[in-house]
Amino acid sequence: MALSYVDPLTTRYATKPMLEQFSEETRMILWRKLWVALAESEKELGLNITDEQINELKAHITDINFDVAKAREKVCRHDVMAYVYAYGQQCPKAEPIIHLGATSCYVTDNSDAIIYHDALVMVKNKLINVMDKLAKFAKEYAGLPTLGYTHLQPAQLVTVGKRAALWLQDLLFDYEEIEHLISNTRLRGVKGTTGTQASFLELFDGDHEKVKKLNTLVVKKMGFDKTFALSGQTYTRKYDYNILSGLSQIAQSAYKFANDVRILQSFKEIEEPFEKNQIGSSAMAYKRNPMRSERICSLARYTMSLPINAAHTAATQWMERTLDDSANRRLVMAQAFLSIDAILEIYMNVVDGMVVYDKIINKRVMAELPFMSTEVILMECVKAGGDRQFLHERIRVHSMEAAMQVKREGKDNDLIERIKGDEAFAAIKDRIDDILDPKNFIGRAKEQTLEFIEEEINPILKANASVLGAQGVVNV
Repeated sequence: MALSYVDPLTTRYATKPMLEQFSEETRMILWRKLWVALAESEKELGLNITDEQINELKAHITDINFDVAKAREKVCRHDVMAYVYAYGQQCPKAEPIIHLGATSCYVTDNSDAIIYHDALVMVKNKLINVMDKLAKFAKEYAGLPTLGYTHLQPAQLVTVGKRAALWLQDLLFDYEEIEHLISNTRLRGVKGTTGTQASFLELFDGDHEKVKKLNTLVVKKMGFDKTFALSGQTYTRKYDYNILSGLSQIAQSAYKFANDVRILQSFKEIEEPFEKNQIGSSAMAYKRNPMRSERICSLARYTMSLPINAAHTAATQWMERTLDDSANRRLVMAQAFLSIDAILEIYMNVVDGMVVYDKIINKRVMAELPFMSTEVILMECVKAGGDRQFLHERIRVHSMEAAMQVKREGKDNDLIERIKGDEAFAAIKDRIDDILDPKNFIGRAKEQTLEFIEEEINPILKANASVLGAQGVVNV
């Protein structure tokens, strides 16, 4: 094992259920179910296929003889025909009717579409759990004032909960996109070699209605009701691009969240979980690096790079198809899902254990608030009878002096003390401390946060209550 390359998504990051979803066994069981569905449907529509043959196929859906198939593929260099051969070895009576009228993409494309659908459901369930945890965090800190940042420079105050609600809103848009992809899952159906259904029309002696019925029956037996109206040999690879774009959107949202956490942790305002025996640096023993958030960003960057790959595949499918999509899709599609699986697992873990240092947050707020409060002080002093232009000039002078003291001498911001000591502001001197309450500067941040969760998030959480309660696990 140590002498060969292993995919880190398999050994370090993705979870067992998602790895199983993209396993060879899952794929091959679907192939066999598709062959059974095809044989059953062809029999129902009048072809000479017996119950004995179908029962034989059903008896060997899950006990796949991989060794036989892999040995055969080395001879025939065709994976589908190798597995048709292996199935036939187990089902000698049904062997003549396995894959009857079908092309390889009957099993490959249909099984892929089902795998992606089921994987999207798994992604959706994890996404909902992240949203649930983030909603609880946002509610808890909905009214805690904190510095807002534009251009990464201190700006007007927001709240810790409002910032979390912005992360949550991004996930809401991602949820809606994933829901759309799931509800619009389409199978390739029964289309034949170049999508014309010519082989099936031949099997049914030119009966178009039976061929149409065959397509409907097979898709329903596999648990779906939508198919691509048209296909070449493959379904359009734009479908894959759309799926990867949906996963990329989740990666973008997670990246934004994790980047913000990394910055806030450097400010000592918020900290991701840090375990008792965790080591932050091999040299600097005191360090508490945000390794979880950094891992989210790392995996998200990779995931975000994948849709352009699928775009090239979709654009270069010559005529009815070319095979240069095959090896590419085996890599890209699985790795996108495995990456998102890991990202959401870590996201859950971070939010579950995120620590808020409210005293540090307040200290940083109070270091900047004097500058932000000057307009309110100015307005209140004018309302008490002061001259707006004169007061504005006094505040400007005091602000410049206080700023220089902070920047050049490293001292605390004493702007408020300067204003209190200036007789020009005597009329409101006793009210200045009340004016400086940070909660006076957060606008409707708290209300916006609570209203958003109540109106847009809670209905989703309620509708998906059965999948809530997952805990994010970081393996390494």
